[in-house]
Amino acid sequence: MKSNGKVAIVTGGGSGIGKHSALALVRDGYSVTIAGRREDALKMVIEEAGEHGSRVLPVPTNVGDPSQVKALFLRTGDRFGRLDVLFNNAGVGAPGVPMEDLKFQDWMSVVDTNLTGTFLCTQEAMKIMKNQDPMGGRIINNGSISAHTPRPNSSPYTATKHAVAGLTKATALDGRKYNVACGQIDVGNAATDMTARMPKDGMPQAYGGVDLEPTFDAKHVAESVLYMANLPLDANILTLTIMATKMPYVGRG
Repeated sequence: MKSNGKVAIVTGGGSGIGKHSALALVRDGYSVTIAGRREDALKMVIEEAGEHGSRVLPVPTNVGDPSQVKALFLRTGDRFGRLDVLFNNAGVGAPGVPMEDLKFQDWMSVVDTNLTGTFLCTQEAMKIMKNQDPMGGRIINNGSISAHTPRPNSSPYTATKHAVAGLTKATALDGRKYNVACGQIDVGNAATDMTARMPKDGMPQAYGGVDLEPTFDAKHVAESVLYMANLPLDANILTLTIMATKMPYVGRG
């Protein structure tokens, strides 16, 4: 497909949900900046984009670093001239240990990426979207099932994802006057490298045991992100949950 004139930034775009979403966007006609810490992974996404690769801009970025985030958005503006969609997807977890045993640096690593990174990128996106012509744009945050319900020994990840849910609502409210829509996609057990052990080795459960958990194809998350991205700006999906049908989340599992 030829360019549709729209521009997106996807953080955590070198693998998993971010990669699938970036590819879905570029194949739909978007020009896409992909941000991530590993330059080699970003370059592989361009190769996977094939004939659309000329519309993919890789920018190695630590989203927890304000200077690197500013550079990410400046490079996007210089290359593509505007910004229509930001997918705040970058996220990390911490070792699954009791909170009293968690190292401070592990806590801060999760906070810096999942929460501060989402805020910093939202801040820079808002500056662009409120001042471009036509004014406005869309911000999509990757919230996770953990924005609602924790897993055992997941205090940093759960705390940051609950905070992202609050940031989503605050951004949706503050963005109204600038025609900026903000919504959140909450994903449960999409099949990526991070979830590979779920159906093989299992995951700790609240009752104290370990159970195998099903996953689903991450391309369906990308399709959902694309649907949210393509809505007109007078419509917004505030929260969307997509999950493996039989994962232990609804009710008592």
